[in-house]
Amino acid sequence: MHGDDMPGQPDGPADETADGTADGIVVIGATPLARRVCAALWESGHPVDHLAAPDDQDLRQALAARPVRVAVLVGDDLAALRYALAVRHVSSTVRIVVTVFDRTVAQQLKALLRRCEPVSPADLIAPTLAGLCVDPDARDVLAVWDDGNGPVAVRRREGRLVETPWRPSPAARRRALSGRLRGQLQPHDADARLLLIGLLGIATVLTLDWLWLVAVFHKPASTAFLEAARVVSGVGPAAPHDGHPVYEWVSGAAMLITVGFTALLTAGIVDRLFGPRLVGVLGPRVLPRAGHVIVVGLGQVGLRLCQTLRQLGVPVIGVEREPAAPNLRLARSMGIPVVLAHGEDRAVLARLGLGRAQALAAVGSEELDNIAVAVAAHGVAPDVRVVLRAGEDEAIAETRSLLPLGLTRDITRTSAAYVTAHLTGARPRRVVADADCDHVDLPGRGLVAWPVPARDDCGRAVLCGALTPRRPVEPSARSR
Repeated sequence: MHGDDMPGQPDGPADETADGTADGIVVIGATPLARRVCAALWESGHPVDHLAAPDDQDLRQALAARPVRVAVLVGDDLAALRYALAVRHVSSTVRIVVTVFDRTVAQQLKALLRRCEPVSPADLIAPTLAGLCVDPDARDVLAVWDDGNGPVAVRRREGRLVETPWRPSPAARRRALSGRLRGQLQPHDADARLLLIGLLGIATVLTLDWLWLVAVFHKPASTAFLEAARVVSGVGPAAPHDGHPVYEWVSGAAMLITVGFTALLTAGIVDRLFGPRLVGVLGPRVLPRAGHVIVVGLGQVGLRLCQTLRQLGVPVIGVEREPAAPNLRLARSMGIPVVLAHGEDRAVLARLGLGRAQALAAVGSEELDNIAVAVAAHGVAPDVRVVLRAGEDEAIAETRSLLPLGLTRDITRTSAAYVTAHLTGARPRRVVADADCDHVDLPGRGLVAWPVPARDDCGRAVLCGALTPRRPVEPSARSR
């Protein structure tokens, strides 16, 4: 599937109202995404009303003009649900595009409301972030996802975008397999370490005692096991061994040592039972030691990125600083190992094997925190690939200024491209973010460049209503 170099346009003629005027659009929300979408629509010649925080009366007045589409672009999922229900109550025909992060809320919106399109910024950006992380040796990969028939990659070839089957390089597969195997029985947290030390200590005493009884005293294997088990359990030898004072001294010392190992084992078991148990000691939830991706920030974007990487067969480690983060339970159910720590701590990154990782993705909701993580990562492993989520902090409007820190993707710009494509009737299937432009996947046309303004020009904090659209700009002038 080939990309187009020209900005996208709707597949068919724009919807019109009964009086023949161009389709009107209402944008709800005071978020950077709402302002960016408002600016993009206005710049491309669409009549738009922008309501930052409307009440029911404001909604009725705005919808009285019979707009064709409404975009609910607020930062809270429950507020988005409330606005979508209110819009549908006022108008049963208007099309609604609403951004929500939680999949449960999105499913309910889809089930409850006709002509409603839930859009998750996390789901939109996850394939792009995954494409930047999965294989640092493949510099032409922009995005990777699994479409149900196998992984697919979007690559840049001779100035065009093409979709090809994706498979990690043999070197990347070998590193990932080695990292998984090396992670077995290498506990990261204290409770797992206590449990493992206690368990291995008791097993060692039991084995050595059994070998002594079989090899020196020629005991039957079953009898030797019984006597060795009584030693490690603190009961003592099954029978005294006259003439063998060395064994009696050793077995007595073994019983005392086993008391300590038993205490460590008990403490580890208690901590594992009552703790969050986010990292395994053995099995799929162990921390990989090489060929993995470290994802810092386990919000909705981080969780979707981890899930996408796991689907692609890439080992992943999640890092979250909030012990009460709501997505920790979901990460555990998905088999994603998560470390509770601060991602900007260089000692933490070193313990997680950053120097042997494929990439680090700083995708927390706070942009400044992501920058701190990127700086720490370069201090630990200067050559590791760093991927940053950006575009939501108003203090950093130009995300390309973060280029020295790593590969930056503007989640606000990418979401704005997808939302404006929906609002103008293009019906995109997905979006792929490049460094300077986003490409929406349109039915029958493939990946089409869809520029949006670099900054929001809405400039209204409460109401940006009854905007007079600017003269439509020629496609060549709009491309960036």
